[in-house]
Amino acid sequence: MSQSAVVHARIDQATKAATEKVLDSLGMTPTEAIRLFYRQIAIRKSFPLELHVPNKLTSSVLSKSDKNQDIETFETAADLYASWDKSGSARQTNSRRTSSGH
Repeated sequence: MSQSAVVHARIDQATKAATEKVLDSLGMTPTEAIRLFYRQIAIRKSFPLELHVPNKLTSSVLSKSDKNQDIETFETAADLYASWDKSGSARQTNSRRTSSGH
């Protein structure tokens, strides 16, 4: 197959550097990665990665986090997990109230 077509793309330097570090660890050049990506699109006749449009809640949360709003931080992973347990307990309580008609 002739390698005659050229693709140009602009990308920020940080993303380029991080990506090339990963590709280097795989023994792959950026050109090889792009060829592989394009080939997979051609073979599958679709985008080779699963992409989703976020629902309203996810979109809202992502937007707030981009603005550093409503951010929770935790000292340890255990603290994070404990917050999930508290949230789950609150949801279960609310579910019981809803299902019992209270």
